[in-house]
Amino acid sequence: MKRKTVKKTVKKTVLVLLSSIIALAAVVFVGLLLVSGIFTTPKYLEPWQKDYSQSFADPRVKLAAHGLLAASGHNTQPWTIKLDEQNPSVFYLFADSRCLTLEVDPLARQTMVSQGTFLENVQLAGEQLGYPTTIQLFPEGEYDEKDLIASMKAKPVAKITIIQTNPKMSTIKTNPKMSSLYDAMFLPDTNRAAYQSAPLTAKQTDSLLTLNQDVEAAMDVEAKANLNANTNADVNANANLNANTKADVNADANANANANVDSVANADVTLHFYQDEANREKLGRYAMEGADIESVIHRISEESAAVFRSNEREKNSHRNGFSVEGQGTSGIMKHILQGAVTLVPSFNGEQAATKNFVKSTQTAVDHTPGYAMIVTKNNTRTQQVKSGMLYGRLVMELHSIGFVMQPVSQVLEEYSEMKEPYQRIHNEYAPEGGTIQMFFRVGKPIQSFPQSMRRDVLDLIEP
Repeated sequence: MKRKTVKKTVKKTVLVLLSSIIALAAVVFVGLLLVSGIFTTPKYLEPWQKDYSQSFADPRVKLAAHGLLAASGHNTQPWTIKLDEQNPSVFYLFADSRCLTLEVDPLARQTMVSQGTFLENVQLAGEQLGYPTTIQLFPEGEYDEKDLIASMKAKPVAKITIIQTNPKMSTIKTNPKMSSLYDAMFLPDTNRAAYQSAPLTAKQTDSLLTLNQDVEAAMDVEAKANLNANTNADVNANANLNANTKADVNADANANANANVDSVANADVTLHFYQDEANREKLGRYAMEGADIESVIHRISEESAAVFRSNEREKNSHRNGFSVEGQGTSGIMKHILQGAVTLVPSFNGEQAATKNFVKSTQTAVDHTPGYAMIVTKNNTRTQQVKSGMLYGRLVMELHSIGFVMQPVSQVLEEYSEMKEPYQRIHNEYAPEGGTIQMFFRVGKPIQSFPQSMRRDVLDLIEP
């Protein structure tokens, strides 16, 4: 009898313990979801809706609403817009100096590339919606590099003019190719996951290599004249860096770097693809070297942490920067991670973030069928912007054929710790003194990536 009583007591105790554990786990689970903000409306995703721009009557604002979907360094969205009060067909793009990330981008080169991605979205959206535009780069001249912040505030990156306002002239219905590019604008610009092994075909690379001519053709004649006037003067700080970091290489090294390369030459901005095994291995090592160096620099970790948004409320409040979606996390797991990071910030502290960054980069490198680069002859602000326009168009073109991309450009950053690999990669892949503006992976995705935060377009408009 006593033995039966003991068994019943033990069984009851086990059931109580299990019930308590399950109840506690349920409380923790629900708590994480609530802390994450699972019931919060993600207003930061509203600009990704195709009808978002239609809520604005001014066609300039409609186009800017498409521009803000573009890729930008650190997802800072460093753009401000000024609407011309005298001419309802004109607006100006300025670089937002408040969004500079000077630890990883001390010369604001990436910020200028980001201006170009915005402009390319505006250009394509205008064609599709019946508001074709002309774009004049630096209508008041390039920046005074000795007083860059003040110059960014005073001088526009571009003057955008709508040359006709007739939504009925949209090319969406008449040009399926352009329609597919427009649709691609609403897809995430970056996919950091592993890619399939299939590279671009020769036919695909040949087609993509013509994009630079397309970007040039979209420029206004007046803008081209302005470009020619400005390209004679290189950015002083960048020129000094290039002078100190470029060195001659022997013919064998140069030949090895450029073997089996698809590229377009004889232009201020050139696009190059590298899909052969030798270059893939070499460029993969550069990607890892850049990640290894950057991951252990405290000031850069602090800069990245400052723009990390840990939950839905923070994402709605700031609407730019990083979040857990950046590693492809979505659904319930997103909310579990956000809740955990919000409650215990050390889960995403410097040590953990460093480990995750290096590990994810290694996974990406191990599953990359090809790389690409955008290289400029010099390093003027105009050429930096044009590089961004080419990159922005390339994002949409690749999406339209089922490919995605991810920048692995740490090795191109111009701070002191990166100087030696910066020099080497330029010696090998831009031996004639050019500047590599973008270095990125290209491949077919294995998994889709969620959309990232975007600001309200009205927040971009300056009085």
